[in-house]
This record gives sequence, structure tokens and C-alpha cells, in this order.
Amino acid sequence: MSEICTLRRRLLGGAGATLMLAGLPGVAHASLQSPNAPLRALSFYNRHTGERTTAEFWGEGHYLQSGLSQLDTVLRDHRVNEVAPIDRGLYELVYQLAEKLDYHKDIHLISGYRSMKTNEMLAARSGGVAKRSYHTKAMAVDIAMPGVALSDLRKAALSLQGGGVGYYPRSGFVHVDTGPVRRW
Repeated sequence: MSEICTLRRRLLGGAGATLMLAGLPGVAHASLQSPNAPLRALSFYNRHTGERTTAEFWGEGHYLQSGLSQLDTVLRDHRVNEVAPIDRGLYELVYQLAEKLDYHKDIHLISGYRSMKTNEMLAARSGGVAKRSYHTKAMAVDIAMPGVALSDLRKAALSLQGGGVGYYPRSGFVHVDTGPVRRW
């Protein structure tokens, strides 16, 4: 491939990534690194299923489908065993959060993707579950990072300005999503 074609592909790829991530102010800068940027990986421990995974989701200038699939599986709705493609911006946001906190262990997952059926069941049980939750759009996670105070996790998530941040100290987790920037 000629140098001109290579340059053109990089420019077009960068423009596409810019458009895709324009709605994620806290994540956009970090996500538009050069193609030579190091691999990015996340490690999750699903508290409901006991599953663990460490997967590289970004490398050589693009998302890695095998890693995304691994992460999507661990973040699935375990109640109905339904897997959904998780918003890539959410993986970027969680990665940036872990980097900000210098956290390199398993991130504990309390809730990832939720089917509408599961969300309706949880909403019927608890007044704290939104009917149009970002979990049902595969754009939210409820997480904890053992060894990191929840208040520090919340503060770091708020500083990224990447979406919604919910603080649930009684339940032991912080909610992060890639919807509009807001807090509760």
C-alpha cells in the first residue's frame, strides 16, 4: 500500500473516531491516540456469576473484536443469559477511570447489560431502578474497585465528565454510563 493510501486511511479513521466519540467529552481525547498507542485491556470479576476475564479491547489503532466479545460476555444479563454489544465508549470510560485511579486489578461488576425483562423485574422490586435505564442500552455498569474508597471512585468518575455517575454507598457500588453528563 502506498504512503498516500496509508495516510488517507489514518485520516479517515481518525475522522470517524472523532465523530463517534464527540459526545464523550471526558473520553474523546484519550480515545483518539495514535495507532501506535499501547494495548488497552480491562479485567472484570462478575460478582453474580463468579466469572473473571482480562481482555485487550484496543490495539494497533483499532478495537479488537475478540477482546470486546470476551468483555461483552462477562457483562451480559446473567439472569436470562443475554449478551449485547456493550458501548465501546463505556469500555473507554471504565479504562480511563481505572487509569486515573492507577487500578490494575479486577474491577468488580455488580450490573452490566440488562434485558428489558430483567430491568422490569428489578424495577418492580425496587424504586431505585430506572424504567429507561442505560443498562438496557448496554451503556452502563455498576462497579466497585476493591481497595479504592467508593467516594474516591465516584470523585474520579465525575472528573472524567464522560456521562452519568450514580453513587450507591449502601449497596457498595458506583454507576457509570455514557449518557448525558449528570450525577446522583
